[in-house]
Amino acid sequence: MAKNQSQLRERQRTDIKEPKRYKVIIYNDDFTTMDFVVMVLKQVFFKSEEEANALMLRVHHSDKAVVGIYTYDIAVSKARKAMGMAREQGFPLRLTVEPEEE
Repeated sequence: MAKNQSQLRERQRTDIKEPKRYKVIIYNDDFTTMDFVVMVLKQVFFKSEEEANALMLRVHHSDKAVVGIYTYDIAVSKARKAMGMAREQGFPLRLTVEPEEE
């Protein structure tokens, strides 16, 4: 007599959520040049020349601006890279990472 084995697989329901997103905020200071800010926005945040100039002016007039919204790891990596570039050039440029409001 052959044994018939039925293979039952129990399905587990997994709720996959989109990862939380974080804003990278750049702050105005009196020492970092506008040209350097534009260069960082283009190289680190991949902004076009027009976007970078518009963001730089927004930071200059409003003291801060959101330069991008990313997952946590990417946001922190970009902020660190930009501040590292600024330190190499002797600028006190500051960027922070904050959770995006839902």
